[in-house]
Amino acid sequence: MHQTPFVEIPRAEWAGLTPDHGPDLTLAEIDALRGQGDPLDEREVREVYLPLSRLLSLYAASSRSLSAATDAFLGKPASVTPFVIGVAGSVAVGKSTVSRLLQHLLSRWPDTPRVELVTTDGFLLPNTELSRQGILDRKGFPESYDRRALTRFVSEVKSGADSVNAPVYSHLTYDIVPGEHIAVARPDVLIVEGLNVLQPSLGGTLALSDLFDFSVYVDARMNDIERWYQERFLQLQRSAFSNPESYFHRYASLTETEAIAEAQTIWKRTNESNLVQNIRPTRSRARLILRKASDHTVDTVYLRKL
Repeated sequence: MHQTPFVEIPRAEWAGLTPDHGPDLTLAEIDALRGQGDPLDEREVREVYLPLSRLLSLYAASSRSLSAATDAFLGKPASVTPFVIGVAGSVAVGKSTVSRLLQHLLSRWPDTPRVELVTTDGFLLPNTELSRQGILDRKGFPESYDRRALTRFVSEVKSGADSVNAPVYSHLTYDIVPGEHIAVARPDVLIVEGLNVLQPSLGGTLALSDLFDFSVYVDARMNDIERWYQERFLQLQRSAFSNPESYFHRYASLTETEAIAEAQTIWKRTNESNLVQNIRPTRSRARLILRKASDHTVDTVYLRKL
């Protein structure tokens, strides 16, 4: 018999865990949270993400209780630290949509009103540095991030610092925005979203995932993710890439056939390689896995039992 540390929960069974009374999102809010090419609807929110947000709120409350009990045992004043959630997965799998949904839903549960979301994009090395190191074409791979700065940022937030700054990344210019930052000030929950947030430590150092109280991996079949990536690339080619300031403006004039070929090349060279080598191997490190079907809907949830 195959042993697994996860409980497999089919979609219908998971949907049955939807709380009778919980936060609602309007159609307008769902539209605003939906990612490019992600057909999110009210049913998906109600049956998948509302139960998940409730589970996370219970974990957060349990974490606070354990922290208070530990402080009492040590004879120290009670301290409150943020509950940190990591969200991982491939490019184009929908992890950004999942993260935004969880941010909004969690903020409407009474125990977690202040929820901050930070993506690891802000901790990518600047393009000039990536070019200097000869790894600009490996952007998104683990070595393209300032991993020490990212780990230090999350550590400071989790330790209860009054305010911690995170760099800002522009998807228009495909680079860090010089001099800009976002301030994270003692949230109840911090969500950290990125490709490689579940990477194990290197050489015995503290890993980013060591700081997570809960982690989610958004999963799907490789062929589906590749198709979603191509569809998103074509949508962006007809919209954002047309902006002369876009880093990818050179793709705006491609024919559809040329754009598909370019998307396939980028996928094979960069995104598939990163997924196979670095991202998917971390899937088993997650506390919960959302498995998507070919239409982007979640069909199975895997919850770690060990």
